[in-house]
Amino acid sequence: MDFKGKVAITTGAASGMGLLFAENFSALGGNVVMCDVNEATLTEKAAAINEKGQGKAIGVVCDVRDYSQICAARDRAVAEFGRIDILANFAGGTAVRMCRVNKQEHPEFPDVPIDVYDWGIDVNLKGPFYFAHAVTKQMREQNSGLIINIGSITGAEGDGYGMDYPTSKAGLMYGLTKSIAQFGAKYGIRCVCVSPGPVLTRETMAKMKTLLGRAAEPQEIVDLCLFIASDKGQFINGENIMIDGGRNAMGRPFS
Repeated sequence: MDFKGKVAITTGAASGMGLLFAENFSALGGNVVMCDVNEATLTEKAAAINEKGQGKAIGVVCDVRDYSQICAARDRAVAEFGRIDILANFAGGTAVRMCRVNKQEHPEFPDVPIDVYDWGIDVNLKGPFYFAHAVTKQMREQNSGLIINIGSITGAEGDGYGMDYPTSKAGLMYGLTKSIAQFGAKYGIRCVCVSPGPVLTRETMAKMKTLLGRAAEPQEIVDLCLFIASDKGQFINGENIMIDGGRNAMGRPFS
């Protein structure tokens, strides 16, 4: 794979798979705009990529809940590199975990403060929607582009407690991805959703069952994203691709 001259924006880029995507994309010659709310870590990680002397990385502090900040990140990418070839929407997380909800104090769905669920829907659904709206303006002008959404097996399974997460991910997997693909077809813009099962970004993911008997390594998810973005993945469009070790094919409830 060769991404020389290509430009990607990746969200959630200070850590996890967003960072891993940025590292891989730049190692393959691409330039990357790394967006995250964690300025100190973002600056450190972008500098580490630049020290390797391959593709160039710039860090842009950006809260995906804020459309004005998203537009500023888009404009920075265009000012710095002249184009946007790929948007990878990695930022996200389950609100009840990210907001550290105490389940003893808030034992069931109706007991969780609504602002917690607001945070989850804003980050996991509205953030990718906002970013897609912002970057397709540039992609339309250049008559090309790819948006990669990150779904989740949870979008197919549901969650009776952390409901913001499957609700948002299902919206990406089956609504936003197909809709952007329909809009973008006449402008050479593709949209694909990659939906992982358990991934070893956290130890607890190893306990989730799959037909293969293991969770994915983060690199396996990023490798699929890179393939979709490469010359070999150009015929993939408007689709949700499960990369879940066969979890979605298992009987329910899980044994």
